[in-house]
Amino acid sequence: MRKVLFIFSNLSDGDIEWLASVGESRRFTKGSVLIQQGRPITEIYIVLDGQLSVSLSSPQGSRTISTAREGEVVGELSFLDSRPPSASVVAALDTTVLAVSCDKLRSKLRRDTAFAAKFYRALGVFLADRLRNTTQSLGFGHSSLLRPDEEAAGEMDPELLDSLSIAAKRFETLIDLLKNRRVS
Repeated sequence: MRKVLFIFSNLSDGDIEWLASVGESRRFTKGSVLIQQGRPITEIYIVLDGQLSVSLSSPQGSRTISTAREGEVVGELSFLDSRPPSASVVAALDTTVLAVSCDKLRSKLRRDTAFAAKFYRALGVFLADRLRNTTQSLGFGHSSLLRPDEEAAGEMDPELLDSLSIAAKRFETLIDLLKNRRVS
């Protein structure tokens, strides 16, 4: 859930409503492929519940490199650089996602500069956190090497911490908007 804070703390309530209106809630059963390594994507996904497995394929076989849980985004790297994904994403459990069309998202980013600034900042913070965690998991960047005034691994930026409840509420609002849309 922490990952959603990076994105939803930067977006406005109106941005969340827009995502809910253009996105599609989809349920994937365990083992379903959302993103296939090397094949261009047409959507990015926000995990609403469940768990996704991110894996790399090579001639030696497939290897899981990470998991994506509630509030995480997948497909964002290929969205940003327009290159095919370097990993596959498969539902590790039955999982519900918000699928957002890359074309609709690009169109919104072109015409709404305020949204674009917030969205790209949110992705930047999200990806910075992912890179820090990856670096640590590889055995680099141990918190004992940090200066005393630097944030230790796993701690949140105080600025982000201030918007924790707002971001969590926005995520709940997104889920409620999607549920209400299905009922209507």
